[in-house]
Amino acid sequence: MSNYAARRAAMVENQLRARGIWDERVLAAMATVPREEFVPRRLRHRAYVDSALPIGGEQTISQPWIVAAICQELALSGPERVLEVGTGSGYSAAVLALLAAEVISIERDPELSRSARRALAGLGVPVIEEGEEMLVAFHRHGDRLTRAVVAPCRFVPLVGEGGFAEAE
Repeated sequence: MSNYAARRAAMVENQLRARGIWDERVLAAMATVPREEFVPRRLRHRAYVDSALPIGGEQTISQPWIVAAICQELALSGPERVLEVGTGSGYSAAVLALLAAEVISIERDPELSRSARRALAGLGVPVIEEGEEMLVAFHRHGDRLTRAVVAPCRFVPLVGEGGFAEAE
């Protein structure tokens, strides 16, 4: 077992299970995803500390317990599609990819997006680089939702480089 694998196993037992994470699927996902691949090389020695770490762009990778707690609270059983807003390093997306059928993750910072894409692809997680956006409508029928694909389309970016885009 590599040093990172041993530290990952210890993190699962000492930081997660010992602090109330009980969902075995979440624990297994956290034990599988190598967090060291999602932090800058200079910080890899700290990959399994119980804290957030800087990843660039004034952003952080969440501490492992937070990722596990969010995943546990989602109560995913496997067939779900998950939307994650704010990919960051890609670590949460990698964990979610082991828990749900599909993960759609959005990151507005181009540098973080490239870094996350590389890390995810390096682990064999299918990443769509260029894809057609779809206009989708959701219709409520009582307490049930149905989904209908309207058409392929392209949208302008939600935010510009300097912040929110101005309306014309």
